[in-house]
Amino acid sequence: MSYVFERRAGDVSKHQRGFTLIELLIAVVIIGIIASIAYPSYTRYVERSQRAEAKAVLMETASILERCYTNNYSYENCTAAEQYLDSQSNDLYMFDTIGPSAGSYTVSATSEKSRVKTGCETLELHSNGDRTPRDCW
Repeated sequence: MSYVFERRAGDVSKHQRGFTLIELLIAVVIIGIIASIAYPSYTRYVERSQRAEAKAVLMETASILERCYTNNYSYENCTAAEQYLDSQSNDLYMFDTIGPSAGSYTVSATSEKSRVKTGCETLELHSNGDRTPRDCW
């Protein structure tokens, strides 16, 4: 004995559930709108955090140079600062000391990536406490 079940075009079982194409498209559009708002905000957050990290490296380097000055009465030949900067360079910022002399120094963080805010490509910290550019500090 075999039974053949026929299904008519208008008969839909009450147990069949699912999403219609329109519902799926609406969900995709909503996700797209949320992503278009969230992504720029996220990239600004990442940029600010990377800049804060670069500032911290510059401040630590200045601290190392000041310790050298306290011990040697000169900023010259402070290898600890160079070693620290070499260990901190990453894919976004390159760190360097510019002309450490007997009485002054400049520590810089330079970025060549386009993710950095315009005008903030190079952050500098000078021995007299000046920080340039001011808008980026």
